[in-house]
Amino acid sequence: MSKIIKKIFITIFSLGLFAVISIVAILWAFSNNLPDYKFLKNYKPSVSSKVYSGDGELVSDFSTEKRIFVPYKAIPEKVIYSFLSAEDKNFFSHPGVDAKGVLRAVINNISNVISSKRLEGASTITQQVAKNFLLTNEISLNRKLKEAILAFRIERALSKERILELYLNQIYLGEGSYGVASASLEYFDKPISQLNYNEAALLAALPKAPSRYNPYKDIKLAKFRRNLVLKNLFDNDYLDKKKYKELKDSEILLKKRKKIILEHTRYYVEEIRKDVVEKFGFSKVYEQGLNINTPINLELQKIATQSLKDGLLAYDKRKGWRGPLANIKDSDKWKDYIKRYKLEKSINWEVAIVKNVKKFSTEIITESEKKGIIQYENISWTKKEFEEIFNKGDLIYVEKLEKNNFALRQLPAVNGGIVVMDPFTGRVLALSGGFSFKKSEFNRATQALRQPGSAFKPFIYALALENGYTPSTLILDAPLVLEQGSDLKMWKPENYGKKFYGPSTLRMGLEKSRNLMTVRIAQDLGLKKIVNFSRKLGIYDNPSELLSISLGSAETTLIKLTTAYSSFVNGGKLIKPILIDRIQDSEGNTIFNNETRKCLNCDQISFLSSVFPEIEDGFPQIFSEQTAYQMTSILEGVIQNGTGKRLKNLKLDLAGKTGTTNSNTDTWFIGFTSKLAVGVYVGSDNPKSLGKFETGAKTALPIFKNFIKKAVKKEDARPFKVADDILMMVINPLTGQKAKAQTKKTII
Repeated sequence: MSKIIKKIFITIFSLGLFAVISIVAILWAFSNNLPDYKFLKNYKPSVSSKVYSGDGELVSDFSTEKRIFVPYKAIPEKVIYSFLSAEDKNFFSHPGVDAKGVLRAVINNISNVISSKRLEGASTITQQVAKNFLLTNEISLNRKLKEAILAFRIERALSKERILELYLNQIYLGEGSYGVASASLEYFDKPISQLNYNEAALLAALPKAPSRYNPYKDIKLAKFRRNLVLKNLFDNDYLDKKKYKELKDSEILLKKRKKIILEHTRYYVEEIRKDVVEKFGFSKVYEQGLNINTPINLELQKIATQSLKDGLLAYDKRKGWRGPLANIKDSDKWKDYIKRYKLEKSINWEVAIVKNVKKFSTEIITESEKKGIIQYENISWTKKEFEEIFNKGDLIYVEKLEKNNFALRQLPAVNGGIVVMDPFTGRVLALSGGFSFKKSEFNRATQALRQPGSAFKPFIYALALENGYTPSTLILDAPLVLEQGSDLKMWKPENYGKKFYGPSTLRMGLEKSRNLMTVRIAQDLGLKKIVNFSRKLGIYDNPSELLSISLGSAETTLIKLTTAYSSFVNGGKLIKPILIDRIQDSEGNTIFNNETRKCLNCDQISFLSSVFPEIEDGFPQIFSEQTAYQMTSILEGVIQNGTGKRLKNLKLDLAGKTGTTNSNTDTWFIGFTSKLAVGVYVGSDNPKSLGKFETGAKTALPIFKNFIKKAVKKEDARPFKVADDILMMVINPLTGQKAKAQTKKTII
C-alpha cells in the first residue's frame, strides 16, 4: 500500500514539477520577445494642436486622434468608480492579473461554448493598457500570455494611479473620441468635472464595444449597457439602492457638441498648418498638443471672406449663364451625383434638380428634399428665358430666398484673394484665397504669382521722391518708343484710353495712373535702383531688368504687395506679414514667437506716471517718413480725383491704388486707412482676359469698398499722420507752381 502511495506521490510531484518547469519555460520564452514597457512612465498620449484667434477663440485644431489629456487628479471619482465597476472592480488590489476574474471567466466560458455564445474576457485595466500600448488586437492565447506578463511588469514599474491615467486618456469611446474628456464633450457637451453618475456610467459602458453601444446609433442598447454599469456601481457600494433605482429608470440625455466649423478661416488656417508642419514636423504638430496663437480677427475675417465672394459673384453675373452642372437622364438617381458638387455650408447653396420648366418659372427639388420654384426675377441676370437655360434633369446650384422661392446660382469662373493686415506690425488680421476652399485649396492671396500692373506704380513714384522729385515736379506725358534689346521688339507703352496730356505734375501722374509718365520717371531713375528697391520691399525676388517692370510686368503675390503698401502708412518701415503670433508647447513653454518689438523703459514706468513707454520695433527704414506721407497724400488723391474715385462717397480718410494688367488679365486694388492695409486681387487661375472694361476699378475695388463699408467706422479711419518737415501748399496741377487764388483746378 505504501509503495502505491509512494508511486502516486512521485507521479504527482513529477507532473507538478514538469508543469512548473513548462510554465517557467513558456513564460521565459515569451518574456524574451516582449516590447519595452518602461516608456509608459513618461508617455504622453497623442493630443491635438489648437489654433486660436487674436482674442483667444478656438479656430481649428490639427490632430490624428480627437483627445484632450487630463491628469489623474483632475478626473472625478464618479468617472473612476464607473470605469472600475464596468471594467475591473479589483483594480486597486490585484497585481496586474485578476485571478478571481480569470477563474470566473473560465467557468462562464464553459457554458458559453456549450450555448455557442461569445466568449467572456477577463482582462484587467492593466492588461488593456498593455494591449493598447504595446500589443495588437489579435485574438490568440499567444497575445493573452504576453499581455499577462506585461501587466505584471507594468504594475511593478508604475503606480495604480498612473496606469488608470493612461487608460482613461487612451481608451477609444466612439464618435472619433479618445479618452474620457473628449468623449464627455462629444456626448454631453460638458467637461468631465460636471458629469453625473448617469453620464459617467454611459461612458464606462462604451469601451466594451464603442460602435455597438453608441447611444446616437442605438439608444435602447446603450441604456441596457449603461444600466449594467449602474448595477455594478450599486453592487460595489458606490450607489445606494434609492439612487440606483432612480438612475436606472432615467433616460439618456445626449447633447451633441456644437462643432463651430469656421469655414471662412480655411485658407488662413491652411497657411498656418503648412508653416508649422514645415517648422516642427508632422508628428509634433499633430500629436504633441501645441497652442498656436494667431492674429486672426474673426469679425474682419468673416467680412473679408464674404466681401470677396460677393465681388466674384457680381463679376460672374455680368458675364452671364454658362450652363448647368450636369444633366441627369435617370432622375431617380440624381442624388448619387451630389457629393462631387458639395460646397461649404457657409456659402448656403444647395444642389437641385430641375423637374419642370415653364415659361415664367421652373420647378426644382433640392438635395434636402425641398420642393421649390425659381421665378424670373431670380434668373434675370442671365438675360435669357427659362426655356433657353434649363432642361428637365439639369443639376444646378440654388440659394433659398423665402418660403419655397429659390435663386439660381453658379460658381464664378474667376477667383481672387483678399488680405487685411495691421500696417504697423504686419499681423495679418484676415485672409482669404478664393471663393470655395472645398473646390480649390490653391491660395490666391499667398500662392498666385501675378503681374500687379499699375498697383506697382506707387513704388516708382516713392523712389522718385527719394531721388529729388517732388509731388509738383512736372513730367512729360507724350508718346514714347523704346528699345528693349537686340532680340526684342520695340516697346511702345500707352496710357489707358490711348490719350496724351503733355506736362503734368508727378502727383497727377499717379492719381490718373499715367503709364508714359511712369516710364519716363523709371528711365531717369535707372533700372538697377528700381530692381533693388523692389527687392528691399519684398515685392519681387529676382525680377528681370526690363523697363516694363515700372508698369508692373514682373510677378508677385497679393500678400507681398499689401505688405509693401503698409510702408506708406507706417512711416517708410519694412514689415513682414505675420500669420502666427506665438506657439507654445503642451506645458506652456514658448517655442516660437514673432514679437520682436522691445519696450525700452517699461520697467521704470508706473501706471500712475504721465510718462508713456517707448516701443522699439527694430523694423528697417526703407524710405523716409516724409516720402511715406507724401505718397499717402498722393494715394488719397487717387481716391478723390483718380482711378479710385468710386470710394469717394464713403467719406472716409482712405488711400489706395488700382491695378490692371495688359488685356485686363489681372486686376487689383490695394488700399489703406490709418489702421488697416487691405489688398484685393481678382483674376483667372489660368490667366486670360476678364473682358473689356473689367479693370481694377470695376472688379477689385468694389470688394475693397464692400469690406471697408462693413468693417471700418468713421472713428477708425482717422486722418493720416503728417510727417515732420512737410510743407503744405496749394499747387496748380498744370504748372506745378503755387496756385493763385483764382485757380480752380488745384491739388495739395
